[in-house]
Amino acid sequence: MPTHKIKSMLRIFAKGSTSDQREPKNISLYRLVPLLLLMLYAVCSVTRLATSSSYSSYLVQATDSFVTEISSDLESFKTHISSNLNYLQASEENTAHRCSDLINGRTVTMSSFRDEGLLCCDRSHNRTDVCYMKGDIRTDANSSSIWVYGAGPWQVPETIRPYTRKWETQIMSTIDNITLLPMASSSNEGSPSKACEKRHSVPGLVFSTGGYTGNLYHEFNDGLIPLFITAQRFHGEVVLVVLEYHSWWMTTYRPVIRKLTNYKVVDFSQDRRVHCFPEMIVGLRIHGELSINPLLMSNGVGIQDFQALLRQGLGDSQLKPQEAHPPLAAPPPASSHCSTTKPKITIIIRSKSRVLLNLNEIVKACEHIGFEVQVLKPKRGMPLTAIYDALDAADVMLAVHGAAMTHFLFMRPGSVLIQIVPLGLDWAAETYYGEPARKLGLEYIAYRVARGESSLSKEYPRRSPVLMDPSIITRQGWWETKRIYLDKQNVKVNIRRFSRMLAKAHSHICTLHARVRREVYEKHMQ
Repeated sequence: MPTHKIKSMLRIFAKGSTSDQREPKNISLYRLVPLLLLMLYAVCSVTRLATSSSYSSYLVQATDSFVTEISSDLESFKTHISSNLNYLQASEENTAHRCSDLINGRTVTMSSFRDEGLLCCDRSHNRTDVCYMKGDIRTDANSSSIWVYGAGPWQVPETIRPYTRKWETQIMSTIDNITLLPMASSSNEGSPSKACEKRHSVPGLVFSTGGYTGNLYHEFNDGLIPLFITAQRFHGEVVLVVLEYHSWWMTTYRPVIRKLTNYKVVDFSQDRRVHCFPEMIVGLRIHGELSINPLLMSNGVGIQDFQALLRQGLGDSQLKPQEAHPPLAAPPPASSHCSTTKPKITIIIRSKSRVLLNLNEIVKACEHIGFEVQVLKPKRGMPLTAIYDALDAADVMLAVHGAAMTHFLFMRPGSVLIQIVPLGLDWAAETYYGEPARKLGLEYIAYRVARGESSLSKEYPRRSPVLMDPSIITRQGWWETKRIYLDKQNVKVNIRRFSRMLAKAHSHICTLHARVRREVYEKHMQ
């Protein structure tokens, strides 16, 4: 815009400003005109700039780039996979998902492979690998192989160690490796196909009882609970095929195993016959520490259902009617005091490490509070039914952190679990037993040992990090934690402090008893 026009506009604006007081009726008009002129000037400037070739080229390029980028993002957004890998990776992910559904029983078969043998594996879990086979399946113990015939040419051999501690390389190296081999036809030249010597009409489930088997915690966490998770959907119509079979394991857990299968268990290494199956799962599912996530189960079962299985297999089903339902002559008092019978506390003791050094004082304290006390020392070879009966009848279980804590699975909902937690073991105590116990419906109490209650206080200087800051030691790894806090530590509790915790447990149980007895009475009177 020419300079003289701008000056003219300013004079008009100034004139309007000085005449505001003289002509108040024209204030709006004089202010609006210069603003409109300024807007026209801005529009003209933008138009001139847009018609220049350099800016036009830049604008077109920027627009094209933006459109291209948006199109690329939209294509990639379809699967969240880079466009060149969309088809391959999406297919692989879809196959893994469908394989998982087959293992879990959510899908009967993949529609693409109804008429041919199928082998697929789900290796997505950090704790375990599980493979699925369907078709003409035959075992070959001599070569530690399992064959599926009639498989498509695209299917490839798989190897698997069917144990649920996949992340522990050292222990997994001790587990027998099984090779799963797909074959196009049982009549192909060079095929090692053999005639079926034992034909099964139900699926097979292959797993190992090697690894940490022999430790009670691992027998349940790595073995029995994953076995229940994987096998329960078959309602007993499944054959269990065991690698690294131990006769003592079968003797101990036979009452539980009988609730999972209606058939004789196959010892894979010793039974050299060719076993034929229509379907097979190799490996076990696992959800977490001594737990089952109902959301991951096709039928919504949980840890309470596993506990019910234990009750069916191990519980005393021969209770007399009067023992199961004692007569109630009068309504019970609505108080927190145990007015009829003493609550029962079972103390599980250890003999090598994490020993209760003042056990006798603890027993006396329990009796003084009002408990009936039972001291239990589980041993290898002791019938599992005997331990089950003791804990199923207990109101409170008391033990120092260790594998025997696993017996809390035998307790009734509402019971109290007291875990004495030695120095340096807070995380393990909560993760392996505290959280699972609460999920089962138990009242969980952790008694954390003070420095003076640990035998380590007599072995290390007062200012040692072993006593002052155990996290410094535990950060060095599990083996260092085990060496110091698991293998070298015993406990002598402060009886006065310990008694306060016992009183809390006693009050909880007595209140629970009163409520249950009143509910039974009211139901009886209806």
